[in-house]
Parts: sequence; C-alpha cells; structure tokens
Amino acid sequence: MTTVVLKMLCVLLCAVFASADVMPMTDFDLEQVRNEYAQAFTLKFHKDDMKMGTAMMTPTEDGDLDISYTNMKTDGTCWRMTHLAKKTETPGRFLFYSQRWGNDNDMRVVDAKFDEYALVHTIKTKGGVSEILNKFYSRTTEITDDLKEKFRQFSVDTGILEENIVMLPPNGECSVA
Repeated sequence: MTTVVLKMLCVLLCAVFASADVMPMTDFDLEQVRNEYAQAFTLKFHKDDMKMGTAMMTPTEDGDLDISYTNMKTDGTCWRMTHLAKKTETPGRFLFYSQRWGNDNDMRVVDAKFDEYALVHTIKTKGGVSEILNKFYSRTTEITDDLKEKFRQFSVDTGILEENIVMLPPNGECSVA
C-alpha cells in the first residue's frame, strides 16, 4: 500500500514540476480573447458522462478575465459557473479561486489563434495538493485532427496520462448570457 501511495505522489509531483515550466504564450493579447468557445478537457473522473459545454471569455477594463461556463445537464437544465480570473504581471497568466470547487487556480493561456482555438493550462490547488487541468477551447464543436493532436501532445508533455485526455462530445446548447 505504501509503495502505491509513493508512486502516486511521485507522478503528481512530476506533473506539478513539469507544469511549473509551462508559460503563457509570448504574444498574448487580452483583447483577442473575447470569444465564445466549446471545450475539451483533461479529466480523471466523470469523463464518461460529460459532454461539451460552452465558455465565454470576456476581458474586463482592469485587464482581468471574466469566464462564464455553461453546460446542459442530462435533465435538460443548464449548469452555470463563473470566475473572475485576476491578471498577473505575466501577460496570459491569471489567478482565481473557485468557490464551487474550493481550489486556487493558476491559469495560463499557452497557445491560441483566438478566432479558432485557445489552449489553457491550469494548476489547481486544494488542501496543499495540486493537479493539472488542460482545456482546449474551440470556436466550433468540430475540432480538426491536427488541433486534437496538438491538445493531446501538450497534455502528455505536461504529465497528463493518455486515458485522462478527453475530447468531449457535443451537447445541447445553453445560453452563456
């Protein structure tokens, strides 16, 4: 049992250290972020019953990023969540606390062609334990094979196991407003 716990801890630490080197894209422009995106994730749990949701990213006057998420639940109702991601001294890097999940989030926009996609890397920390969540935001629900591969490779490079990389299937739409 101790060996299993130590191995799991080692994998988690390797992922966190690999993630610490992940920097935002060098030519990040906050004003180009203003878009509505469909989402794909790297997940460990609940991936079998999750479907694509929508995220609206809107820059604020102060340079922060307002992020609103919606997703249609199986009963046809809409699930919503919002975060105000505060800018840091590094363009493309934002910090926020999720009241819903009770964790601190260090979010970095690592690659984007904002009229097509954005690749976001987030280090989530709760109770001193950190984990990685990569998200691929696409302007359409049809994601090209080369962009899927870009997301897959980036996720593997940041310590995500192949079985935890998920391109979520499309879902019914909920208004983000």
